[in-house]
Amino acid sequence: MRQIHLAGFLLASQVVHSHAVWRHPRTELGFLEAEYYQNIARILERGKFDLVFFADSLTMPDTYGGSFAESLKYGAQGAVRLDPLLLATTMAVVTKHIGVGVTRSTTYYQPYDLARGFATLDHLSRGRAAWNVVTSSRASEAGNFGFDQHLEHDLRYDRADEFLEVAFKLWGSWEEGALVLDRENGIFADPTKVNYVHHVGQWLKVRGPLTVPRSPQGRPLIIQAGASNKGREFAAKWAELIFEISPNLTAMKSYYQDVKTRMAKYGRDPDNCKILPAVMPFVGETETIAKEKQTFHNELVHPMAGLLTLSNHAGIDLSQYSLDQPIEKIDVQSSHGVFAVAQKLGVEQGLTLRELGKIYGRGLVVPQLVGTPTQIADQLEDIFHQEGGDGFIISPAYLPGAFEDFVDLVVPELQKRGLFRKEYTGNTLRENLGLVNSH
Repeated sequence: MRQIHLAGFLLASQVVHSHAVWRHPRTELGFLEAEYYQNIARILERGKFDLVFFADSLTMPDTYGGSFAESLKYGAQGAVRLDPLLLATTMAVVTKHIGVGVTRSTTYYQPYDLARGFATLDHLSRGRAAWNVVTSSRASEAGNFGFDQHLEHDLRYDRADEFLEVAFKLWGSWEEGALVLDRENGIFADPTKVNYVHHVGQWLKVRGPLTVPRSPQGRPLIIQAGASNKGREFAAKWAELIFEISPNLTAMKSYYQDVKTRMAKYGRDPDNCKILPAVMPFVGETETIAKEKQTFHNELVHPMAGLLTLSNHAGIDLSQYSLDQPIEKIDVQSSHGVFAVAQKLGVEQGLTLRELGKIYGRGLVVPQLVGTPTQIADQLEDIFHQEGGDGFIISPAYLPGAFEDFVDLVVPELQKRGLFRKEYTGNTLRENLGLVNSH
């Protein structure tokens, strides 16, 4: 029987998709402490989640007004971001089963450094590492890495294609059985099973081999979140798990069918890629309590926090417009999917920028699911059976409490229906996702 897969979504930050997180009284403000993240990992492992993963970017948001002042003042997304690779490592060492995923950019990292880091994480976690591949969409990131200009969108994906080819070569530079460890004869490794890479391409030149022996999964699980046409093609070619944000079931189903269909041209079985849309659950003992939780959370969002993040995500300085100006009067030529969805929502509902900022700050456009454990399970089951996804990214409204509520109340209901595992069955992240390890 086909079963739901679950992932927990995090930022190494004071907020997640929700900008209310740090203001919520049930949130522990330990986002600078290892124990905070380790506790979350233990909670999600208790709930038998497949993995927890960190989104990331490499710049402080300063699109709005050309300054980071407002983003810092209101705690907008990106005001603080720790290095998630280090956090994932601390989480891996206190857990045994849950996968740990980290975002790394193909635009501003080098394949050798990245391949070494993920191979190390896969060893330390005994086969639970995942890499969320991004191409860095914000022009401001360029300045942090010595570049005057940001690579154009499609060129970033062209470089990412070659980047993954090189990373795969590096992970494959140690063959199975290369590490011998024959103490009696003094043979450490078999040099005939370790190979140079000697890659020379359009974007990259890498000699190899990697200095890390072949890891338990062979390489990390590849996560992707491409929304554009080029991004969807990239996801169809490379991704083993896709994180996506759609505002409703119709959009989820459309994305699911589109990407699964594209996989055929790359000779891939659609079952070898799990697509997980994001949802933000509010669970209560009664429906009334759940709605009260949702209302309380949504009212905590400062409209400026959401507007600042929208401005940064879209790469558009919205400070030039009045906060009380209707969104339809803003003439912005943007191809950015996030702004297009937000602007469509604003036009349909006749929202001002201030109102749109408050809505965006609640969780970007992640749909909020509200109800009793049975009602939440009903909604998830419906999306799952209608092929809106192979499972779900759970985005928390407060931490760690929202994850605890889901694990303690909704997971048992899904298990009772036979929709979700009661125990981990695999030794690696890929095995728990029903995928094949890389050999």
